[in-house]
Amino acid sequence: MGTPFKQHLIDPEICIRCYACEAACPIEAIEHGDDNVVVNADKCGLEMSCVAVCPTGAIDEWRVVNTAYTLEQQHNWEELPDQGDVAADAPTSDGANAANTEGGDDAIAALLAEAHKGAGGKVTAPVTASKPDINLFNLANPATAIVQGSYRLTGADSDADVRHIILDLGTQSLPFLEGQSIGIIPPGVDNEGRAYTPRLYSISSPRDGERAGFNNLSLTVKRHEDGVCSNFVCDLEKGDTLRLIGPFGTTFLLPNDQNAKLLMICTGTGSAPFRGFTMRRQRENPFTNDGLILNFGARRPADLPYFGPLNKIPESFMKKWFAFSRIDDHSKQYVQDKLRAEKDVVAEWLRDDATHIYVCGLQAMEHGVDEALADIARGSGLDWDVLKVKMRENGRYHVETY
Repeated sequence: MGTPFKQHLIDPEICIRCYACEAACPIEAIEHGDDNVVVNADKCGLEMSCVAVCPTGAIDEWRVVNTAYTLEQQHNWEELPDQGDVAADAPTSDGANAANTEGGDDAIAALLAEAHKGAGGKVTAPVTASKPDINLFNLANPATAIVQGSYRLTGADSDADVRHIILDLGTQSLPFLEGQSIGIIPPGVDNEGRAYTPRLYSISSPRDGERAGFNNLSLTVKRHEDGVCSNFVCDLEKGDTLRLIGPFGTTFLLPNDQNAKLLMICTGTGSAPFRGFTMRRQRENPFTNDGLILNFGARRPADLPYFGPLNKIPESFMKKWFAFSRIDDHSKQYVQDKLRAEKDVVAEWLRDDATHIYVCGLQAMEHGVDEALADIARGSGLDWDVLKVKMRENGRYHVETY
């Protein structure tokens, strides 16, 4: 039995296969196969560059072991093995702990404490959310979709080309839930002759299809000047085909409880999952009142995807707080500023156990939103650090930024 040590692992259930961690690792300790993204224990020096870029927290996982889990074991996992209360003996071939050492070892206790430090509460799905399917199609066996339509969402005077892409899945079964993502495999190879890795996009339609009862889905995609996949997708025309993998995501999901209140905070294409949330609620119960708030940030109205359709949704069904940062003769306003401007409503929702908070969009917004919620909570006599951990563990607080 070897000396216990802390091994860095990735949760295959929460990982959305965006490969940001692999790109960020300076020592190439992270790799991916057809299914999972894994960490090579022989290379990993716990350098931590990969942790900050992960949008879901799937990479912030550790196990105290005596013998490292192998790459082969990690590639075959559908879920992480349990830690238990003490370090594990050598992992068996199926990835389960072979045995536990006797407790009371101070070194093991210290490693376990270090492994769990800073987790900030285990991120879970809403209690009432449906169970998602994940990874039904992979790199070795992708799904094929046909483009039904591609429509520009941003105004003609906007520099941002954001498109609504509708994909027909034909006879393939690809069940998904609101809040899940799908991967697109762009054609071609990079400068080193390697096939491009898939790029991930949030599904922007509800589970029963972009058109109810049809086997299709939609994506919200912004063209980036040097984006390999975004240019490929935005240039697609009706009838073109593309390869998909997924679906991915087990926590950023819609609660099925009609009494759940949703505070949705986003920028740009971060609105995609919230479109799915809203359409699902509209189809289930169009007469719901005061249960949804959308806090949506963009540079200008012309840059805001779905601005026209959003304005047609009654305020009684969903309150809309738009924050624009580049309107002439107006001061800059960001989503965190709108939260503070509506602090009385936000404080009331923070005190309500039915409230679910979702944050999706550019990573730059995350700190500002967190500070605003902390300030509002403090002014209402709440400790945001404590409340946030509780909400995460109850499946009521979710952040996916990029």
